[in-house]
Amino acid sequence: MKILSINPGSTSTKIALYDDLTSVFVRTLRHTAEEIAKYSKVYEQYEFRRDLIIQFLKDNDIELSSLDAIIGRGGLLEPIPGGIYRVNSKMLNDLKNVGSLSEHASNLGAILAYEIAKKTGKDIPSYIADPVVVDELDDIARYSGHPELPKVSIFHALNQKAIARRYCRSNNLNYNDINLIVVHLGGGISVGIHKKGRVIDVNNALNGNGPFSPERAGSLPSAALVELCFSGKYTKSEILKMITGKGGCVAYLGTNDMYEIEIRAYEKGDKEAYNVLDAMIYQIAKEIGSVAPVVDGDVDAILITGGIAHGKPIMERLIKKIEFIAPVKLYPGEDEMGALAESVYYASIGEIEVKEYV
Repeated sequence: MKILSINPGSTSTKIALYDDLTSVFVRTLRHTAEEIAKYSKVYEQYEFRRDLIIQFLKDNDIELSSLDAIIGRGGLLEPIPGGIYRVNSKMLNDLKNVGSLSEHASNLGAILAYEIAKKTGKDIPSYIADPVVVDELDDIARYSGHPELPKVSIFHALNQKAIARRYCRSNNLNYNDINLIVVHLGGGISVGIHKKGRVIDVNNALNGNGPFSPERAGSLPSAALVELCFSGKYTKSEILKMITGKGGCVAYLGTNDMYEIEIRAYEKGDKEAYNVLDAMIYQIAKEIGSVAPVVDGDVDAILITGGIAHGKPIMERLIKKIEFIAPVKLYPGEDEMGALAESVYYASIGEIEVKEYV
């Protein structure tokens, strides 16, 4: 089964071809600022990106007619349960008519998958899987402390779900029968409690709460944040940047490069870098510990994934703090393209149900 995965980013479009679960290639098609600037809305870019993908396939002697399925990265849709979804007219309409706050390159994933599927000359399906808006929270988890500020679910759903299922397959377990804590450590950090196949609680890893990360502030002191907002020293956009983009390690150390920070902390003796890393590890461990009671401590395993999981000193310190809760398994890096292809493959053999976006 030939599966094309598509992951649009702000200045690039990553594509990958899989033969069942075997990677044939992964490529990044980069776009200049001038090319992107021609379009006032993200949606308007789809023809430009579609034609680049088709031309790349043609240049590499890959016939569109040879494809059996196409899957795109899910965008900022209405909150939905996790899983793989067939691209339908409602999904396309919602993605084409998003508000300005929901303008994001990932919205093009479903559109590109659908449009390229039409160009194959045969009736093949197009999908998305586990977008960042996956929402499986228990109702009790939505209470934040004030009714006007309900907790929302925004996290690394694609990678978390893929790693959870991968762990279960390798251990002959059913994802819907066990409880897992899955930790994504990347530019943002999300800690989810997966109870029998549903992520019933997770921190808002984009602009909400949880541990600080390489570039996000995570949970902040509420009253102090309000005082800062009304101090007159910063604009609204500057405050939002402090929370997402210029928070966390960037704010403390001037960089989000974790490899550089590790070198500074553990090899060059930079005390501040060491303290910041120690504080981040401390907060991650606290977040992991805070979700264990959600399932009364009945946790089968803790799975750690994302780019930061490559860091041996960081992982050693983190594991020491959390291994009393459950066995810890590392899955360094993130393979979004493979995760997309896996969803299609396992749906094709009936292991995962294909859902309809309504």
